[in-house]
Amino acid sequence: MLLEFHLMLFNPFFQVNLEYLGRVVFNTDGILYLDSVLGTDSHTTMIDGMGVAGWGVGGIEAEATMLGQPMSMVLPSVVGFKLSGKLRDGVTATDLVLTVTHILRKHGVVGKFVEFYGEGMSELAVANRATIANMSPEYGATMGFFPVDHVTLGYLKLTGRSDEKVEMVEAYLRANNMFVDYNEVSIVVTISDTKGNICPKRPHDHVALKDMKSDWHSCLGNKVGFKGFGVPKEQHDKFVKFTFHGQPAEIRHGSIVIAAITSCTNTSNPSVMLGAGLVAKKACELGLEVNPWIKTSLAPGSGAVTKYLLKSGLQKYLDHLGFNLIGYGCTTCIGNSGELDEDVAKAVTDNDIIAAAVLSGNRNFEGRIHALVRANYLASPPLVVAYALAGTVYIDFETEPIGKGKDGTDVYFKDIWPSNEEIAEVEQSSVLPDMFRSTYEAITQGNPMWNQLSVPKADRFPWDPSSTYIHDPPFFKDITPTPPGPCSIENAYCLLKFGDSITTDHISPAGSIPRDSPAGKYLLERGVQPKDFNSYGSRRGNDEVMARGTFANIRIVNRLLNGEVGPKTIHVPTNEKLFVFDAAMVSSSPSYVSTNILFSIILRQKRHSIRLRYKADGHHTIVLAGEEYGSGKIRKNLLTKPCHQGVKAVIAKSFERIHRSNLVGMGVLPLCFKPGEDADSLGLTGHERYTIRLPTNVSEIQPGQDVQVLSDTGKSFTCKLRIDTMVELAYFDHGGILHYVLRNLVRQQQQ
Repeated sequence: MLLEFHLMLFNPFFQVNLEYLGRVVFNTDGILYLDSVLGTDSHTTMIDGMGVAGWGVGGIEAEATMLGQPMSMVLPSVVGFKLSGKLRDGVTATDLVLTVTHILRKHGVVGKFVEFYGEGMSELAVANRATIANMSPEYGATMGFFPVDHVTLGYLKLTGRSDEKVEMVEAYLRANNMFVDYNEVSIVVTISDTKGNICPKRPHDHVALKDMKSDWHSCLGNKVGFKGFGVPKEQHDKFVKFTFHGQPAEIRHGSIVIAAITSCTNTSNPSVMLGAGLVAKKACELGLEVNPWIKTSLAPGSGAVTKYLLKSGLQKYLDHLGFNLIGYGCTTCIGNSGELDEDVAKAVTDNDIIAAAVLSGNRNFEGRIHALVRANYLASPPLVVAYALAGTVYIDFETEPIGKGKDGTDVYFKDIWPSNEEIAEVEQSSVLPDMFRSTYEAITQGNPMWNQLSVPKADRFPWDPSSTYIHDPPFFKDITPTPPGPCSIENAYCLLKFGDSITTDHISPAGSIPRDSPAGKYLLERGVQPKDFNSYGSRRGNDEVMARGTFANIRIVNRLLNGEVGPKTIHVPTNEKLFVFDAAMVSSSPSYVSTNILFSIILRQKRHSIRLRYKADGHHTIVLAGEEYGSGKIRKNLLTKPCHQGVKAVIAKSFERIHRSNLVGMGVLPLCFKPGEDADSLGLTGHERYTIRLPTNVSEIQPGQDVQVLSDTGKSFTCKLRIDTMVELAYFDHGGILHYVLRNLVRQQQQ
């Protein structure tokens, strides 16, 4: 069957959606209706800052929707967040959003809509609102919504929407008298109370700028965790001298090696981008420089940013400090910064230095930014420049100088930090409607290289068995005409036991592929050289690579290994410590592997005494976890492979919304411990075998019902079934959403 799609304009940058594609109100043949967006990227929520309801969904949900399946969800609660006051001088929208993220994550808004309101909202430009809305996944909400007001209308005009369209939007919304009914007590934040801050390890772990030096000192010695690096006290002041391109250099714990202005979260906001340019200008005029061994970069979300930075005359100062334009899109924020300089990398690894990165992204989960950089801080673009100039996170900006000026005098933070009035003045003269119009007038034309790509003309994709980028996945292997129905999970082993806040970056890293990892070995065996490994994210179209990349984060902590850091687990039957993939599955699929490669794999298995593992032996596996399991970026591939590794259930204290939905969509059973209980309180070590019995008839199962779990030690406990709707129950009955859709399509063709 050939499926034909019309009007398929795919644009991956959500800043483009904000600046150009978003309509707020559609007019189709004289019928007006509200704009809305569902997207497979977690940045989808950025559009909520412009009054368009939008949120992220799993890739498999989107695929099913493209095949005609309606989108379903539980009606969410709405949390009102009242804003009052306005930002103080020197405080950026990034500082506000990090404060909001901290408050909302602490309050608990997973699966809920957050609507911002109050007189303080009128003091926030749409770009500032978009920054806050963009961070919805970080504070756990389905969306963070800003209703349309006069500020929104002004933004629509600024970005090149016609006066007629803006008037239509205003008339429609006024005619419908839209209002908000809240289901919960409102949260109130006084914007003027917000102070400069920076976020370590997780987006909601924010630290006030004035406390940064003391916080770093504490974190350095604390045990390894969200607020600790486990460095012995006698090594806190260690510094290392090395040679950088023939010149003397030195680094210590807290030295910055990556500084990146990146991510549409902040680059969509002219005030912070121009603020960064003004910091660079003042620094250059005073004679400050960035250490040459710091990897600096600038990656905006759209070409309009480049135009107003050039118009303002500030880009040349950013260039001078090393913040050159490297492209548009996902770069350092998703781990695509590239390798560190060899001299720097050697100094870090040989001396076990806790190196730091400062970036303006919206996520800094462990192992995400760079494999060698353990301290990753989120900050506003101006702060990224300031920290790059300082060269370290171990500094008190209020009392210590950033560096020496050209006349030898100390230069302090206050000497280079622009006022709100300075930023507003440059913004008014440099950010013009024509910039947005000219940027997007040729958006549908593509470019010559893209347009000249050869596209196979066939109704089915011609799979290339030798490709290491795109591989035919086994989703529909052995699919039956009728659904298999629910199956009990019998005597399953625990593949992994986790604590809290296991993110999608822990489950499926997007960054570089280590040479000695299962994915790296797979690529080497197929003739791919390490320099061509690229990243997990770039190879997400190959299920074999992604299977080996699942739970492969180098900073993951599996409690089956008693706190050891790394992507390994215990194979319970043999008590062997193995890579997670090696424990879960046979190391390769012989269906398309050459004889020589297969022989080398067999030899490697024999050499390391790797027998057939859980899936090959026909054993089910489960995962035990704590709170916030699956937080972070939307990734379909992180679900597709656990289910093919034999993972049948995840038992956690709580799930992030999209990850839970995706588990159901791939036929994996999500269960929640009862309130007050978790694996530790129940005495579960992860060395038990688990049985989860379900009725064989799906009609006997209800969303949210209690499910009993039994262990071979005689312990039993009750969990809540986190299949939340009857539609999800139907997906689970079919073994997953794509199986459900495919069977329905076949049935429709037969009628």
